[in-house]
Amino acid sequence: MEQRLVQSPQMIQAMQILQLPLLELSERIEQELVENPFLEVTEPERDDAGAEAEGGARAERVTRDEGGAEQMLDLLERIDRDFGDGSGPRQPAASGEDGDRKYEAMMNAPEGAATLPEAILEQLATLDLTERERQVLEYVVWSLDERGYLTETPSTLAAELTLEFQRSFGTPTGGAATNGAAPAVVLDDGTASDNANEHVEVGPDDLERLRENVHPGLGATSLEECLLLQLPGRKLWNPLMRGLIERHLDDVRANRLPQIAKALGETIETVKAAIEELQELDPSPGAGFGDVTAEVIHPEVMVDVVDGEVTCRLDRDRTPPLQINRALYKQLFEEGTKEEKDWARKRLESASWLKDAILQRESTLARISKAIFERQKGFLERGAEALGPLRMQEIADEVGVHISTVSRAVAGKYAQTPRGIHPLKYFFVGGTTKASGEEASQVSIKERIKRIVAAEDTTRPLSDEGIAKALEEKEGIKIARRTVTKYRKALEIPSSTQRKIY
Repeated sequence: MEQRLVQSPQMIQAMQILQLPLLELSERIEQELVENPFLEVTEPERDDAGAEAEGGARAERVTRDEGGAEQMLDLLERIDRDFGDGSGPRQPAASGEDGDRKYEAMMNAPEGAATLPEAILEQLATLDLTERERQVLEYVVWSLDERGYLTETPSTLAAELTLEFQRSFGTPTGGAATNGAAPAVVLDDGTASDNANEHVEVGPDDLERLRENVHPGLGATSLEECLLLQLPGRKLWNPLMRGLIERHLDDVRANRLPQIAKALGETIETVKAAIEELQELDPSPGAGFGDVTAEVIHPEVMVDVVDGEVTCRLDRDRTPPLQINRALYKQLFEEGTKEEKDWARKRLESASWLKDAILQRESTLARISKAIFERQKGFLERGAEALGPLRMQEIADEVGVHISTVSRAVAGKYAQTPRGIHPLKYFFVGGTTKASGEEASQVSIKERIKRIVAAEDTTRPLSDEGIAKALEEKEGIKIARRTVTKYRKALEIPSSTQRKIY
């Protein structure tokens, strides 16, 4: 004998549906609509209050008796009464208008994102190149990384390209070569090569052609070389700029201007002007080419404060209401074989479970969201500085669910608030206790650090110890210097040495 938790298929499906973000849930519904003939979309006419009531309702589970049709038909009646729109069965049919809309959506769908090599080769396609030059240049372009740097040296590329030419670029003209010479090779452009084993060079001319027609920094093997390649085009090829790039890039990163000025024999003002020009160079020339597809965020929870009351509603436009095709089931159960009846019963149960899981997901997410923003009402009214500490266990206790349910409910979900769009997990933060006894969250402390740094004297920036003292004196928040350092790095704020302006 042993005690253990046995999860039913319904429980497993409900947990999976709860955890799905909005777009993935839409895809899951579309998949089920395609695979399950008993499930279809309905358009019930209902007001917001009725929709909210439906979202909070839980379908009563009916015991399914596999022995007869009466119990299953009774289940259908219950489903239709609880979730249907009362309009009866509706046979799914694709009208010509629906087909036109689908075709239009397909035609308007964005093309796949172009890669960096594809984007560069489009620009090079207009150049007057021989077949050999085109092949060499194309090989070089496909050897660039996402920054536009060469991943291998030109000599290594030349060796690889020589083998590539021997394998696929030309074909022997036939017959054995006379006098021990290698057979001639006919190139794709119709010209003949004297030696099938000749070495293919990837020389400065090939790289210069790429840089002249696309970007001067492409094809570099290091950051220093990339920056140096851009100096002539900007008329910055002078000893000061070359010295900064070749010997003092680390000092520039660390803002060690006095050391740079002393080493190069220049004034600090001259070095500052040169660094400003250096910052205009492109350290990643490949980043400007190719399409970058941004992640699309669809907030599922809409939050607002109306007359001092927090209101939360869910975006149901992407989760259409579902209904059961009762006519099809009756037809199969009355006319079908035993195997068809068994199959129909399983598909009907699957459709019913999915409807239940979606409704339970809406109810759970609505209650959890309401509890979160009731606790974080200060954030809605005043912003991130008013965000208070909040743990998932507190919301789980308030809503009456397990903490894992809260974790699943907020995973991948976003909320649209008066203060912007944020993931629901953003509102669960730790914190510390202020001198007044009030608690401050990590997010609010970070916001205060940003404000202190923004107001500091840039000629004498505060150290992390100084920021910690300012927090204690001005905000009543006492935290360790190392904690300030951690928060500062998380905010991507440079150190005091790097922030200093000479």
